[in-house]
Amino acid sequence: MNPSHNLFIIGPTGAGKTSIGRRLAAHYGLTFIDLDQEIERHCGVDVNTVFEIEGEAGFRQRESTLLEEISGRHDVLLATGAGAVLAEGNRRQLGQRGYVVWLQTTIAQQLERLERDHRRPLLAVPDRQERLQAMARVREPLYRELADLAVPGEHGSVASASERCIALIDQHWQRPSAFPRQTA
Repeated sequence: MNPSHNLFIIGPTGAGKTSIGRRLAAHYGLTFIDLDQEIERHCGVDVNTVFEIEGEAGFRQRESTLLEEISGRHDVLLATGAGAVLAEGNRRQLGQRGYVVWLQTTIAQQLERLERDHRRPLLAVPDRQERLQAMARVREPLYRELADLAVPGEHGSVASASERCIALIDQHWQRPSAFPRQTA
């Protein structure tokens, strides 16, 4: 059991971190933050432009800087980018500062969900399936190691997936009360 004021969502591209994260934040009364959207807000340009100008290394540095700052807050639900787990420092911050939920999904589900999405620079390749498989080989062991709770991906609506997540989280997450009791 990892008692924490924060809830952090990790998982592959297309797992539903943002869509489900928004619903979980509302349910638990947490401030919702999407890490990629925060990067865009701070830079004033979209993620693709950051990749074009600074490359993946520049993007990852920005991601780590914001993750460190945001994960230090209280009562946030942070939807990380799929690759945020690649940096050891990010994994350490996430593991120490929040309850980490891994939204799992299959390559087939990712391909289906991302079919019309052309905003993701790492998927701007001729063979998306091959790229997703390569990313999964590297990232899944990191997700597994970091997660306090793994939520299996299933087909269905965002609402039903969110309800399933809430049921599982409620069984496993012991959120500290906002005002700890004083002992005399």
